[in-house]
Amino acid sequence: MADSIRIANCSGFYGDRITAAKEMVDGGPIDVLTGDWLAELTMLILARTQAKRPGGGYARTFVTQMEHVMGSCLDKGIKVVTNAGGLDPDGCADAVAEVADKLGLSPTIAYVSGDNLLGRMPELFEHLGQFDGTPLGDPTNYLSANAYIGGWGIVDALNSGADIVIAGRATDAAVVCGPAAWHHSWQRDDWDALAGAIVAGHVIECGTQATGGNYSFFQEVPGLTRPGFPWAEIAADGSSVIGKHEGTGGQVSVGTVTSQLLYEIGGPAYLNPDVTSHFDTIQVEQLEPDRVRIHSTKGSAPPATLKVAMNEMGGFRQDVSVALTGLDVEAKAALVAAGFWEACPYTPDDFASCTSRVITTGKTDPASNEEAVSSWRLSLKDPDERKVGRAVSNAVIELALANIPGFFGLSGGPGPGKPYGVYRPAVIDAELVPMEVTVRHADGTTTRTSVDSHLPDELRAQVVTDGVADQSPTAPVTDAGPTSLVPLGRLVGTRSGDKGGNANLGVFARTPEAFVWLDQFLTTERLVELLPEAASLTVDRHPLPNIWSINFLIHGLLEEGVAASSRQDGQAKSLGEWLRARIVPIPHSLLS
Repeated sequence: MADSIRIANCSGFYGDRITAAKEMVDGGPIDVLTGDWLAELTMLILARTQAKRPGGGYARTFVTQMEHVMGSCLDKGIKVVTNAGGLDPDGCADAVAEVADKLGLSPTIAYVSGDNLLGRMPELFEHLGQFDGTPLGDPTNYLSANAYIGGWGIVDALNSGADIVIAGRATDAAVVCGPAAWHHSWQRDDWDALAGAIVAGHVIECGTQATGGNYSFFQEVPGLTRPGFPWAEIAADGSSVIGKHEGTGGQVSVGTVTSQLLYEIGGPAYLNPDVTSHFDTIQVEQLEPDRVRIHSTKGSAPPATLKVAMNEMGGFRQDVSVALTGLDVEAKAALVAAGFWEACPYTPDDFASCTSRVITTGKTDPASNEEAVSSWRLSLKDPDERKVGRAVSNAVIELALANIPGFFGLSGGPGPGKPYGVYRPAVIDAELVPMEVTVRHADGTTTRTSVDSHLPDELRAQVVTDGVADQSPTAPVTDAGPTSLVPLGRLVGTRSGDKGGNANLGVFARTPEAFVWLDQFLTTERLVELLPEAASLTVDRHPLPNIWSINFLIHGLLEEGVAASSRQDGQAKSLGEWLRARIVPIPHSLLS
């Protein structure tokens, strides 16, 4: 596309493929190299790192990647924009500067700060508001507190000549939207253009999830043993083409892009610090193999508040799992539980949290020893480390020769309790969180500017409302014809993940006929029938007929967030695949 900017992703999380930066820089033409290193859990990990090594609360793998590609980026004029700064964007900038000195290079390095509110909590706590009804907790126990900031600090840094821009808790999509806004000289109220760039950033933020990773129909994707990372080519109107370098594995299709659009979202209005993107207006089309165009996204003013991600020290936990092999699984689980509590010096009520469950394989005639193994799982949490330490593990070990036949432990050996964090989301007025941009120029000089996170009232009044898609129900299925009982996943795909203590579950069809049936069939009530673990929870349902999808938000499924969840899959990554495995009646006409 003429005058477009190609922004490549090289990281979807802290710990992603270390060679991705070099693959994207050497594998084809790009204008900007970016990626996402942060998540709520990552901020907790970085807080613990920072406590041990002050100034080290950033993603060190990014620094390694800069050593791989800094020279090539400077030679080719490729800008680098990242949120790998985490809790210490200045420390990350120092580390990158050391790499530059080592390589004999002189890039202009900028960092964007102001998001880290931990030191300001005594003055700011009274200004925090609850997010989704979540309690704010005890601020004296906070390990981290960071506001989600937008892309205008990045724009300022690039306008100042920065070659490398390092942000703290910039949103996942802001590291894409910022360079696009800089390149196209967008204004702060270019809502539709900004909204389109946010959507493009949301698609590529998780790296190879846009090119076939975690895709329900993975067997259709070639080269998935090592998929290529994606890029987004963003035009002046905010429309984009999602693609990948030639000759790399994976696939960019309407399906892979739609799947990623559904990842970790709530309702159709996708809130970001710079713009609200209306996901019910997005249009997606396949241009050619591995090229998908996203267009027609409508935007409106962002909220007046910023989301704040806080991690609180929750206490200590112990998780144990005992094998229940072969016959009489429920009776064996009951005896293990009774024996454990007889041996443990505490009762279930003595712990701040006590969760147990029986996980069965469902095999009635197991063909292998492993197939015969179910499990009893216990998760205990308490502020007192001693209560969840050796007293718990010893109580399990005592059962080894004195309880059920076939006893053996699956996890949880002798040892102390492990610390865990509790995720505390909140909101705060954007005007209380100015961004500061520090630019270390190649000539050795340093400049600092302040960028307002607060949108002027005259711009906020210019909310765009026209063009938002009609969410009226689809035409009813009057005669679906004969059906067969088959897994739901034979017809539809899913993408699921964590949103704090909530889980999102996106379900997408691949034809308009399949979506009409899906929209009628998969009501909230039906979802709860298929996923009974959600029966006691609040479930929001958001149809997105423009992309043949429905998004569900299941409140509280992950308890107090990923680090505190007692679920086997604390990030809800597999929730969608469980739904796809459920047997339902599907019309023959759709299965054909």
